[in-house]
Order: sequence, then structure tokens, then C-alpha cells
Amino acid sequence: MGTTVFERRRPPASVIDHSLADTRHSVFWRDDLPDDLKPTRPRLAGTKVADLVVVGGGYCGLWTALLAKERNPGARVVLVEAKRIGWAASGRNGGFCEASLTHGHENGEARWPKEMPLLHRLGLENLDAIEASEPKFGMDFEFERTGQLTPAIEEHQLDWLHEWAAEAAAAGDDVVYLDQAAVQASVSSPTYLGAVWEKRTNAMVHPARLAAELARVAEERGVEIFEGSPAKRLDTPGSTGAVSVVTDGGRVDAKHAALATNVYPSLLKRNRLMTVPVYDYVLMTEPLSAEQLASIGWKHRQGIGDMANQFHYYRLSKDNRILFGGYDAIYNYGRRVREEYENRPESWQKLASHFFTTFPQLEGLRFSHRWAGAIDTCTQFTAFFGTARDERVAYAAGFTGLGVGSTRFAAEVMLDLLERRDNERTSLEMVRKRPLPFPPEPAAALGINATRWSLDRADHNRGRRNLLLKTLDALGLGFDS
Repeated sequence: MGTTVFERRRPPASVIDHSLADTRHSVFWRDDLPDDLKPTRPRLAGTKVADLVVVGGGYCGLWTALLAKERNPGARVVLVEAKRIGWAASGRNGGFCEASLTHGHENGEARWPKEMPLLHRLGLENLDAIEASEPKFGMDFEFERTGQLTPAIEEHQLDWLHEWAAEAAAAGDDVVYLDQAAVQASVSSPTYLGAVWEKRTNAMVHPARLAAELARVAEERGVEIFEGSPAKRLDTPGSTGAVSVVTDGGRVDAKHAALATNVYPSLLKRNRLMTVPVYDYVLMTEPLSAEQLASIGWKHRQGIGDMANQFHYYRLSKDNRILFGGYDAIYNYGRRVREEYENRPESWQKLASHFFTTFPQLEGLRFSHRWAGAIDTCTQFTAFFGTARDERVAYAAGFTGLGVGSTRFAAEVMLDLLERRDNERTSLEMVRKRPLPFPPEPAAALGINATRWSLDRADHNRGRRNLLLKTLDALGLGFDS
């Protein structure tokens, strides 16, 4: 087995220790919110009556509530959130808002090849709608349509880039191939051997501002939002044609329910094995000085994600900090979501090492924040959808780390399903068919961790996939990021 660039060019331990010495264990995006976007909302008490009850105050639930009011301004919409708006994945992610609805073109081609032209168009339309929502609703979530840069950091990845660029050119996509000199002129890293720049299919957003602004605009249109109100039970009395969401302090009786609970256990038994929580770790630097930023370049401010199976993603914030995350994707036995899993010093040490391998000219820079969060992963690596309880309940989950953009699409799908619309969204095979569930423990932990080990070995072996990965590919369970 070979070594990766991050092993060949490891920075001194003193550089890593210095960078992490005063790091705050807190989510930068939430710390960066102004007070007027962090209002105190009440807990649900007593009984509320609604046309639609939404469970979950992340992007998916918030888009569902807002778009429901757009479709029918007179509808009574209530949203219940277990903690705070945008508290979980919607406030912790990297802010990559992608057009892809299928977790990348290759994943979509492997699963729904006949539908990919339609999925590609719907994804771009969805991203355009998110961009338009800032002026339409008077929101500010720092949307930047920068595109995404994907660098090759190992020799064998250059062939992948050439294939990608050729396919994109044939399809007429706005994709640019950058050779080593060109990519170094764009973003200066000694690890970059070449790159592809997708110029229109990705945007950068401020994650917590997006959630907070969606909540603000939804409330302005009459949506009632209750925080600190975890849903405990979903009742659907057969004779009433209604659905009730029960919390510790109250109940919402509604005609329909939309479940947007992401990584947390579903209120529907049928979905309990459909997702697993995988923990992702992130660092945020202090703001770069003008000199430090000039040493990198990065004038186009693209989001960046490398080509490894265990990949890194990174981007610039509005005040020129660098968010650097990914690589370690940790599954903990038992499918549980626990605060203790968010503290993993070895992951931050590894990220800091990889950061200074990528940008050695920034040695001496410190990280201001470190945090982690759970990603809802399913076996098709992109969202699945469905209805339950005589089509009174709709659900979407399994975004696998690519939900910033696709949650808006998921909201439209859930509303379409509840309204029993037959259209190009609801006719998609991706919407109509459920993926395979994960097995129960201990098989889940054994399988997931064996797959993770195999992906790491592939990164050390010029991308070559072992028998386990080839078998998963053949079964439609494989993933190549």
C-alpha cells in the first residue's frame, strides 16, 4: 500500500499544537448570528389545530413550512423543534449549497441513469430558486454562486479529472479543466496537481443564517414555531382522517404531517433502520490577514472538495476565515446521536495536520472554533421519500451530508405527496422507491466500519476498490465520493 500526500507531507507537531491551543469547542456559524436572528420561541403547550404540522426545525422542515404557506397563504402551519431552530446539521455544516440532488453525478448515474437529465435540470432549478429567495423574501444568508473546485492531489486522480471534464464538455456544462499551473494560479497549494471547476452548480451560504432567515420569513407569513418541544409520538386515529403530533407539553392536531427529523429517530417505525448517524468534524480558522489571503489567492472563493474517498471540504467565510472539515466520518455502535460523540480530539488533530499540508504558507495561523455533528446517511447516499398513514404523513431523510440545497427540493416533494400531485417530481424513481435499510446491530457497525476501512485502503492504492467495495457496487450499495 502507498502513502497519501497527507502522510508524505505531514507538518511538525508544534505547528498543529499551536494552531489548536486556544480553539473554542463551539459552532462558529451559530456564534456568528446576530441577536435579532436568535429570538426566544415558546415551548408547545396545550393543543393546537393546524392544516399541516411539521416536525423538525432544520432546513427541510423550514422550507416545508414556508413553501406550504406560499402554496396556500391561508393554511394553518405549525412547526415543532426539539431544541432550537438550526441547532443540528442545518447550523453545523460547511455551507456548500449544491445543485446535485443525487450526491454527485456518478452516484445518480449508477442508480437512476435514465432520469439523470431530468434530475440534473431539477437540481439546477432548485439551486436557482434558493438564490432567488434572498431578494424575493428579503433574506440575507450570504449566498455566493462561486461553483466548486475539485483538485487532484494524487497522480491517479488526474485521469478522473480528464474524464470528468470531457463528459461535462459533451453535455454542455459550465465546467473548466485547470492544469497544474492554472490551478496553482487560482488557489495556491503544493498538493494540487490539476482541478476541475464546476462554475454554476454550487454556492456558498452561511448555514445558521439560512436556517434563521427561513424561520423569520416563515413566521412573518403566519407559521407558528415552537422550540424545546421534542415530538414523542405520532397518532393517526383511523376514524378522524387527522394526524396528531404529541410532545411533552402539548399536541398538534392537523390534516397532514411532514416529518423532517433528519438524523434523529423517525416517528415512523418503518424508517427506524433506514438511516445511521455518521459524525463529521470541522475546524474554523481565525480571519486571514490580507497577506495570508494573498499567499493563497482563492480570488473566486469557490468551495473546494478533494477527490479522495475520505475527502476534505473547505471554503472561505465572509470575513475570510477558512472552514476545513471532513475526512473522518465516524460511526458509533448503536445508531445513537449523543453529545459526547462531538468531542474527538484525534479528528481535529488530523484535520489540522491536513490543513497545513494543504496550505503550508499559513503555518502560525490558529483555529478559533472546532465542532462536530451527525449526518443522516442512507444506503443510496441521497434523500429518500415516502408517505404513511393513508398518505396523511410525508417524510424525507437520508441526505448524507448534501442537504443544504436538496432539502428545499425535498420540501416540494413532501408537499406534492401530501397534495397527491402527479408531476415530474413525484414520478421520479428516486421518489417512488425506497432504498434498502441498514441491518440491525452488530451487523450495521461491522459493515459500516469495514466499508470505511476499505475506502481508506482504496485511497492508499491509487483508488483501486477491494472485493467488499466491488460487491457493494454490484448490489447498488457502493459509494465513491
